[in-house]
This record gives sequence, C-alpha cells and structure tokens, in this order.
Amino acid sequence: MINLKLPDNVIKTISILKDNNFQAFLVGGSVRDLLMGKITQNWDFTTDCPPEEILKLFRNSFYDNKFGTVGIPQENKQVFEITTFRSEHGYSDSRHPDKVVWGKSLEEDLSRRDFTINAIAYDGGNITDPYHGQEDIKRKVIKTVGDPGQRFSEDALRLIRAVRIATELQFTIDNQTLLAISKNAHLIHNISNERVKDELYKILPSDHPSEGIELLKETGLLKEILPELDKNFGIEQKSPERHHIYDVGTHLVMSLKYCKSKDPTVKLATLLHDIGKADTYKKLDDGVITFYNHEIIGTKLVRNIADRLKLSKKEKDKLITLVRWHQFTVDERQTDKAIRRFIRRITKEYINDMLDLRVADRLGGGARETSWRLEEFKKRIVEVQKQPFTVADLKINGFDVMKELNIKPGPKVGEILNQLFKEVEENKIKNEREVLLERLKSINDQHL
Repeated sequence: MINLKLPDNVIKTISILKDNNFQAFLVGGSVRDLLMGKITQNWDFTTDCPPEEILKLFRNSFYDNKFGTVGIPQENKQVFEITTFRSEHGYSDSRHPDKVVWGKSLEEDLSRRDFTINAIAYDGGNITDPYHGQEDIKRKVIKTVGDPGQRFSEDALRLIRAVRIATELQFTIDNQTLLAISKNAHLIHNISNERVKDELYKILPSDHPSEGIELLKETGLLKEILPELDKNFGIEQKSPERHHIYDVGTHLVMSLKYCKSKDPTVKLATLLHDIGKADTYKKLDDGVITFYNHEIIGTKLVRNIADRLKLSKKEKDKLITLVRWHQFTVDERQTDKAIRRFIRRITKEYINDMLDLRVADRLGGGARETSWRLEEFKKRIVEVQKQPFTVADLKINGFDVMKELNIKPGPKVGEILNQLFKEVEENKIKNEREVLLERLKSINDQHL
C-alpha cells in the first residue's frame, strides 16, 4: 500500500467507479506529479467502464470523441478526463489510431502510452508500474514505453512532447529515445501546427527554455519546426566594431535564456528577434560584418511563422511589433518627440516587453545587463508618458470646443483639437483644462 494525498473530488471519482464494480485508476502526468511531490492541474483516470456507462454515473459529464474519453466538469472549472481501457491499431496519419478497441486490462492500456513516467497507475492505494516509470523518475530520464520508433510513428506529437517534458522537469532523454526522435523528426509535419505551437508555448515560459531549444536543435526538430531560426546557427557575428561573442543562432538561444518575461510570445520574440541576419549577412573587405535591415527581413519571417503556427491575432501583433522595432536607439540626446515616436510604434502596452527583450539581447550578446544610457532612457519613457499621445489625451474634447466657440459639429472642431494637441506636444502650452480653454478663446479661423 502507498498513500498519495488526493483531493476529495479525485477520491470521490475513483470511489463512484469502484462502488459500481468497475476498476478505476489515476494515470499519466497526474500520478507522475504526485510521485514527484509536484502540484498537478490535470487529473486523468482510466477504467474498464465503457463511456456510455460513465455518462450514467456522472452528472453533467460529456462524451464527444471516438477515443473513449469522457469529460467531467468540476466546481473549480477543472475537467476530469476518464478514458476507458483501450488498445489502438494502425496510425496512418502518425497522430490518431485508425481503430480503437475497448480493452479489459490495465496493463494493455498502459502499453499504448508514450513514456514510462506516464505509464504508472494508482488506484488510491496501490501503484501499478509495469514499465519501471518510478525508476526513471528517480533517474530523471524520459524513455518511451517499448520501441521508441514505434511510439513516435504512432503519434508524432510525442517527438516534441519528449523535449517539452524533459525541459519542464529538467530530465534527460534516454539515448535510444533521443536517436529515435532524430530519425523520425520529419514526422512532426504530420501534426497540426496548432498542436506544435501549444508544445512550443509550454517550453518557452518554463524555467530553462534555452535548454529546450537546444534539445530541439540537437534532435533536428528545430529545422523542421523553425527552419528560419535553425539557419542562423553558424552565422558569425564577431568582427571589428561588433560586441558579439556568439554566432547568431547561439546568441538568440542565449538571449532566450536571459529573458525575464514569462509571456511565451515575448520569449518567442526574444528567440527570433535577429532571425533576419542569416539573409542579410555581409562581410566587408576590412572584416567588418554587417546585417543591414535585418529587422525588416526578420519581421517578414516572423509574420510567416506567426501564420504557420496559428498564433492568435494578439500574439501575432506582439511578436511582429517586438521584432520590427527591437533595434531602437538608446541615446541621452534624444528629444521627447523621438521617444514619443518610439512609444507610439511599440505602444504603451508593449514597453516593458520590449525592455525585457533589450536586456535579454544585451546579456545574450555578452554585455552587462544594463547601462547608464538604458537606465536614463527608462526614466525618460516614464516622464514622456505623462504627456498626451493623441488628441484623446487632451483635457478638453470636441464638446468643449463647440461650447466655447459656439460652433456646430464639423471638420473645424477636429482641426482646432489637432492644433491644440500640436501645441501641447511641442510644449508651447500645458495640457491643463483651464489653460486649454483659455487658449480656445484666442483661436479663430485665421489661426487655422
């Protein structure tokens, strides 16, 4: 007997199945996390109870797939997934079984699972571990259940899942499993780009994302998933007049390593910010290396990447904005107008994201985390934001203009507001309501 602490609703779910003479087990990542003392959010169960019977036992449960998985909503908005024992036959698309047959034994069900650390079952008192997953947890090793080539040909998503789980848990990948990933890397194209993006977006905000990208590179998966990034490895940067100490690809991975943001899109932007350099590389006669307009070429590349990975509209906008304008100038001589132009380009919403990218870029290039110029620039950004950025930020509006000048709605109202905004922007008048109202009184057609 082994006693793993379970939430009350998990215990209740197991009990309902057992009380109705069915077998019931926790399985997969939930058991793995329990054995590692980690908090788990995904509770998966397996049983010999067929789906139609599960629906009868659990109120509000739903079943809308052919793989035997019934969803049971919980009060905390979690969804428990109960899957009937099954065996699978044929994987013509390297993702889904061509045929699913309900099984009768737990051992048969566990034999179809991906990795040994996910092929452990727990019924509330006893552990079933036919593939020595507990030993692999202690060894911190990712190893497939049975033949790795067969496991990956069954479901090619497992290729990137192995890298993702190894990155999240800080495990190594078993040598045979690693070789099989490299051999089958091309199969990742059988997987929908949305699923690939989901796995990538779990690697990026993990504690050691750069190690995940290095694993993708080592296995050949990076060349299949992000060929635009992969081609930057080996592109030299070290030359006279340049501070870089790494090739472009290594610099991008190192930048990701030092990126403090937990936003996966900011992480992705950091990883991709210089990918235009492979296509703009030039070495001059004096040995100086240039990458003119690499941010413009990089923007085109990340736009394609965003579309290919099916990023949301918001994610795509952030990714493109950060890559396009990451080359911003930090100079104590910049005018307020120049800094306002910078803020308008990246928007107020992305300022901190851009600064996170800049710091990561510096550290990833071998420079110090910050400089007095960068710190001064940050202060200027704060000060400049106290000024209005658009007509909408003025302390008066169109109704005030019409009331004070006794005019009707029309283009003239907008012209007057634009003039006032220009005067405020140029520090000729202050953005204060009384000041603006007073200025209105001196405005007439001749001033427009």
